[in-house]
Amino acid sequence: MANINEVAEVAGVSISTVSYALSGKRPVAPDTRRRIEAAVLELGYSPNAGARMLAGSRTQIFALTEPLRNDTHAPTHMSFVLATAIAARRNDYDILLLTDEQAQAGMSRVAANGLVDAILVLDVAPDDPRVALARQISTPTVFIGIPDDHDGLVCVDLDFEAAAARAVDVLVDAGHASIGLVGQTETAYVKSNFPPRVRASVLARAGERDADVAHGTSGIKHADRAWVRRTTGDLLAGGATALILHCSDEAHSAVLAEIESRGLRVPQDVSVISVGASFDTTALPVSVDSIPLVPQTSCDLAVELAIQALGPDRPEPGVRLIAPTYSPQGSVAPPATPSSETAAS
Repeated sequence: MANINEVAEVAGVSISTVSYALSGKRPVAPDTRRRIEAAVLELGYSPNAGARMLAGSRTQIFALTEPLRNDTHAPTHMSFVLATAIAARRNDYDILLLTDEQAQAGMSRVAANGLVDAILVLDVAPDDPRVALARQISTPTVFIGIPDDHDGLVCVDLDFEAAAARAVDVLVDAGHASIGLVGQTETAYVKSNFPPRVRASVLARAGERDADVAHGTSGIKHADRAWVRRTTGDLLAGGATALILHCSDEAHSAVLAEIESRGLRVPQDVSVISVGASFDTTALPVSVDSIPLVPQTSCDLAVELAIQALGPDRPEPGVRLIAPTYSPQGSVAPPATPSSETAAS
């Protein structure tokens, strides 16, 4: 494969002139540019990432920092990785995936070496150490998620507060006065930003609507079906006539299995609505109403903002919240029996 030295030799110019012509960093005489372009075509030259960095041009690569830990729920996280890669490729960008558990290490490395044009941040924690680093480096950075300290950052996320409040409204409007929330794993309420936001919004909206809410987690790990079924049973025994699910697809299935094992039906006996699911809730044993988290929507916007950050009109720092949408699937209905009878079931 031809290199930049050979292009310069064929065109009869210096290596730096070739770099200027290809990067547009400095003006080059029209005749000289034509000779360089002809040499590039003749030799089939394609500047590599290192040459583009030396010329001050773009690498056409985005870094995606997604730390993989023992408690990572792979299906959910990989759906965001895939959505980001598709959005980037649509804009002629490739993705460099950084999976270091100490996430700031990989992020710092690519920023220091100029390997990428921008960095996209996934799996954002409330006290995410990548926040401080994003403020220090010159590489544009977009967070897909909202850390507690987000001043001066560009962040994209679903409006989880609005989604949770909408779920409560749907159930209360249907006549439910006692609601159960089956939440994420216990560690998610420490390591992730959005589970506490959903829980707080459910409790706040229920208070505004004079509804009772009880809540429980879906265990220590994501596939703990026994824990989820216990949580579900406790909520139903406590009088809940409707359930809000903010948990994994495996936990959704366990909730539905527990409802069925008690001889109850959805929605005749128990209404169910899912909040923030990134999977298809119509593929569950019972189709469930959802206010989904759509990876494509978040990642498309994040990539758009990253590209904008490379131009003269860089996006203003701030949080971009994506309005939730409600997808009815027939799993919500008015309560069939008083709470006491449901508990007895």
